[in-house]
Amino acid sequence: MPEDKCAILVEDTKKAIRDIAEFYRTTLDIDVVAVTGSVGKTSTKDMLYSVMSKGFSTFATKGNFNNEIGVPLTVFQLDATYKKAIVEMGMSNAGEISRLTKIAKPQVAVITNIGTAHIGNLGSRENILKAKLEVLECLDGIAILNGDDEYLWGAKENIAHETIYYSIDNADSDYVAYDVVCDDKGSAFKLKINSVEYEFSVPVVGKHHVYNAMAAIICGLHFGMNIEDVIAGVGTYETTGMRQKEIQIGKVKLIEDCYNANPDSMKASLVTLNTIKKTRSIAVLGDMLELGSYAETAHRDCGKYAAEKNIDMLFAYGKDSSFTADEAVKNGLAKVYHFTDENELSEALFNEIRENDAILFKASRGMKLENVIHIIYDRMQ
Repeated sequence: MPEDKCAILVEDTKKAIRDIAEFYRTTLDIDVVAVTGSVGKTSTKDMLYSVMSKGFSTFATKGNFNNEIGVPLTVFQLDATYKKAIVEMGMSNAGEISRLTKIAKPQVAVITNIGTAHIGNLGSRENILKAKLEVLECLDGIAILNGDDEYLWGAKENIAHETIYYSIDNADSDYVAYDVVCDDKGSAFKLKINSVEYEFSVPVVGKHHVYNAMAAIICGLHFGMNIEDVIAGVGTYETTGMRQKEIQIGKVKLIEDCYNANPDSMKASLVTLNTIKKTRSIAVLGDMLELGSYAETAHRDCGKYAAEKNIDMLFAYGKDSSFTADEAVKNGLAKVYHFTDENELSEALFNEIRENDAILFKASRGMKLENVIHIIYDRMQ
C-alpha cells in the first residue's frame, strides 16, 4: 500500500459499495424515480430527465451506469443541490433489481415493458416479470406501468402499490394516447388530463417514444409540474449515445441504434426504419447477445419480421444472424446478405448505397457495429 494512504478491508467489494451507497441515500432529501424494463430504459430515462428538468434541479444516470456498480456510483453523485433523480436499473439475473432498489429507495417506479432481454438467464418472460417487479420492494410511492404490456397489465391485481397505467391500445388504462401520428419528422399524439385535451410532439421518430413520453408526463404531473413545462420537456427530448441517433449524409439517412439489442428493440427499430425511408430501406442487423437457448428462435423471428415489414435489403452480421438471414429469405425477402467479417460487410454495404436510402444499424453492444458505421461514414464523406 502506498505511504500516507489507508484502506478498508471488506469481504465483498460489490456489497461494500452497495452498503455505503444505501447509507448515503438516507442522508439525501431527494425524490428518486427508478426506471427499469426490458426495452427502452435509457430512452425513457432521458425523456423523464427532459421533462423533470423543466421543473426541478434533476440528476439522471449517466451512460450505462445501471448495474450493481453503476447505481451506487450514480447515488454518490447526488447532493443537496438536486431535488429529483432519475435512476436507471438494469439486470441480467433475478435479485439484482432487488439490491438496486434497496439502494435507491424510489418514490416512483417506472417499468417500460417485459420483453425477452436476458431470457437466456431467466428462462421465461414470467421470470423476467418477477425480476422487474423487484423494483417495487423498496418503493415508497407510485408505480407507472405500460398498460399495453400483457405481463405488466396482468400483474395489476397483485401489485400492492398505487399504479398508474399508460397505453396507446388499452382503453382501460389510466392514460390513453390517441390520434397518434408517427412520420419521418417525429411523433405526435393527444392525451386527456383531467378531461382536458392536450397535444404533445416528440421530435424523434418511433411509436415507442410515445410510450416514453407518457411515462414522463405522468411522472411530471405526479410531482406537481405545470402542463406547459411538461409539454415543453417532451418537445425538447434528445436521444443519447448510439441509441436511434439519426445522421444525414448528403441524401442518405442513417440510424445508429447499436448500443444494445434484443428481439423487441430490434422490431421497434425496423418499424422506425420503414417510417423514415424515402425510397429504399436497408437494415444492417447484427447478433443479439445473451439469449441463450432462445437465440436461434429470436434471430429467426427478427428475420421473418424484416420480411413482413418489406425491408428492401438486409445485411446480417454475426454468427447467430445467419438465422436472421435464412428466415428472411424463407419469408420472401429477395436481397439478403450475411457476413462475419466487418470489412467485407462494410465494402458490400458501401457499394449498395444510393441517394435517398435509409439505413439502420442495429446490434448488441458486443458486436461493435460502430466499427462498420465509422468505415461507412469515412467513405461517404
